[in-house]
Amino acid sequence: MDGATKRASAGLATVTGSSGRVGSALAAALDAAGWVVRGVDRVPGRWTSVIGDLRDQPVRLAALQSADVLVHTAALHAPHVGRLADEEFRAVNVGVTAGLLDDAARLGARRVLYISSTSVYGHALVPTDRAVWVDEQLTPLPRDIYDETKLAAEELVAACAVSSVTLRISRCFPEPLPVRARHLLNRAVDVGDVAAAGVLAVTHSTVTGRFNISGPHPFHREDCLALSRDAGAVLTERVPDVVQAFRDQGWPVPDRLDRVYDSTAAANALGYRPVRGVRQLLRDAAGGPGR
Repeated sequence: MDGATKRASAGLATVTGSSGRVGSALAAALDAAGWVVRGVDRVPGRWTSVIGDLRDQPVRLAALQSADVLVHTAALHAPHVGRLADEEFRAVNVGVTAGLLDDAARLGARRVLYISSTSVYGHALVPTDRAVWVDEQLTPLPRDIYDETKLAAEELVAACAVSSVTLRISRCFPEPLPVRARHLLNRAVDVGDVAAAGVLAVTHSTVTGRFNISGPHPFHREDCLALSRDAGAVLTERVPDVVQAFRDQGWPVPDRLDRVYDSTAAANALGYRPVRGVRQLLRDAAGGPGR
């Protein structure tokens, strides 16, 4: 049944990219929170009721009709760099965003949530003498067409006529468990936490701006120098149980970490509290409860 035919007190949320990993997770979380979800994607999916290319205005209008909220996750991503022309990135990541924002405003949407990426920080993520502390005060320095177009879309969202918020999500795609565990120490997030952040961003309708969304990390800004020299020692001090669990699994404990993503601003503004960090992954790997 088309989500638009259902009724819920929270309102109607249009989710672009609803057949993808992040879009489908957001759609499910919004549905659980009482929203009617109308998904739009080029391919079928559990939450997708409008199938088509968002570069076509009739598709956008069908997706946005009567919507209270636009949640925009659809995009070309980093793996497409070098495989698709730069103009394709601009058409999809920037042109589609501009069209959606114009149509959403004209049709009466009252809230826009844009899903961006911590990748927009680009060259600013490269450490010098210490790990980079990545909060929203760090100036993005895009390194490729993906970063450029995601940042350009962020600017459109910030300037649009509708109340808007952007979430810059950190690494959250599937990876081998040892790699995933290492990244969850400092620069990754579980897609379930992304979905929870999205619901908060939609619910807190007066909060605007751009926020990093990452996992629950154990570090402080003053750790940055030590993390670049002996991350194992910092980890042993901060999370000895995690270090032991890595060893029990036969996974190497990193000796250096190059960056830490900080979600403090999202915690303060939205009440964001990630729960599926490296400890949960380790429990899952050991066969414990949690999934």
